[in-house]
Amino acid sequence: MQRYLELILSFTNIYTIFFCQNKKLGQHQKHSTNMASCFSMARVFLAFLVVASSLGHVFSSPLLSDSGDRQRANHTKEIQKLKLKLRRINASLNKINKPAFKTIQSPDGDVIDCVLSHLQPAFDHPALQGQKPHFVQEDPPERPNGYKYTEAVAESESFQLWADSGESCPEGTVPIRRTRQKDIQRASSITRYGRRRVRRDSTGSGHEHAVAFEKGDEYYGAKASLNVWAPRVCNEYEFSLSQIWIISGSFGNDLNTIEAGWQVSPELYGDNNPRFFTYWTTDAYRATGCYNLLCSGFIQTNNKVAIGAAISPTSSYNGRQFEIGLMVWKDPKHGSWWLELGSGILVGYWPAILFSHLRSHANMIQFGGEIVNSRSSSSGLHTSTQMGSGHFAQQGFGKAAYFRNLQRVDWDNNLLPITNLRLLADHSNCYDITQGRNNLWGTYFYYGGPGRNVRCP
Repeated sequence: MQRYLELILSFTNIYTIFFCQNKKLGQHQKHSTNMASCFSMARVFLAFLVVASSLGHVFSSPLLSDSGDRQRANHTKEIQKLKLKLRRINASLNKINKPAFKTIQSPDGDVIDCVLSHLQPAFDHPALQGQKPHFVQEDPPERPNGYKYTEAVAESESFQLWADSGESCPEGTVPIRRTRQKDIQRASSITRYGRRRVRRDSTGSGHEHAVAFEKGDEYYGAKASLNVWAPRVCNEYEFSLSQIWIISGSFGNDLNTIEAGWQVSPELYGDNNPRFFTYWTTDAYRATGCYNLLCSGFIQTNNKVAIGAAISPTSSYNGRQFEIGLMVWKDPKHGSWWLELGSGILVGYWPAILFSHLRSHANMIQFGGEIVNSRSSSSGLHTSTQMGSGHFAQQGFGKAAYFRNLQRVDWDNNLLPITNLRLLADHSNCYDITQGRNNLWGTYFYYGGPGRNVRCP
């Protein structure tokens, strides 16, 4: 400002000399009067410039100041939003992650917490608070008639990467994959973390299937063996899975499902490893239920299997095939839906009280693959996310994914072969399915595909 006034003063002096010496003020005015008038006018002009510059400063400075204030205010708001989001994420982490009795570092980067059984997330559910997990050794569930397993094999099976560390969780604890801040940050929203984005069968939702199912009766369980692959998933908004569904209710707001299998989900896990997973819902995936142990509900009883942990090894094209066995059935003694993995490994159970329709029985059982095609509504081009092995069903053993020895559990807890199997491939040029039957594999099917190809642009 001072420099500005000095410039004005210099300009005024130049103006005075030039103007007063050269301007003629009239023939009847004396020279002294002329000079006095000139200097008087110069002083007026100087005062005008000073006032004008001051007013300019008054009117212009707030505008510049307001702009800076707005920037600072916007920056402050962004910081407040970020702090609020971090507080919500930490609150969610504190709810999901329970105090660890022991911690195990998995070779793939996962952290496995050994949590005391009665402190696991299940017992946060209002209907389960104050309860304790079912003590399997004293009161095991009643397995279906006609099913045999070898307990020695069941105890020795190891199929997850975290177990390769040589560490294990002590008796009385359950292994739980730790949820970290980056896991929740990948989710579409903090409140939806651990839940599916849309209802499974929504038309135009981007969910595509190649499945085999049976319906029209009362079902109390299902069993099958399936080989495990590591299909390519194109982006974090898509997944590829293979599983068993236990279904009851209508495909509306009251759909009840219990689901178990393997999946590749970059959004949920942050990588492309196939992982053992579970899911449940009582309202068509809207508000209830979740994956794995990311909400209250499923009660784990096993201290050797971590739900959500990576499966290893996996099947290879024209090479060794690695498979897992799955059975979900309703225990006739207590009514809970139990999950068994492999040859007799009891993982845990869903209490019947969680459900409405499944509190009694299922009206449909389903097996097969599902992917999400996030490109269906944006680019018009189909995704290249693979289902199963990434190869079509017709390629058969060693090349395509399969389910074999499909069975169901009836009202009297009998394990029976499935005889009325129906097939569905809603995008058969992208992913297809074929079935067969023989003495070794019983009822079986191959399924899957590469996604985008010449017939599936």
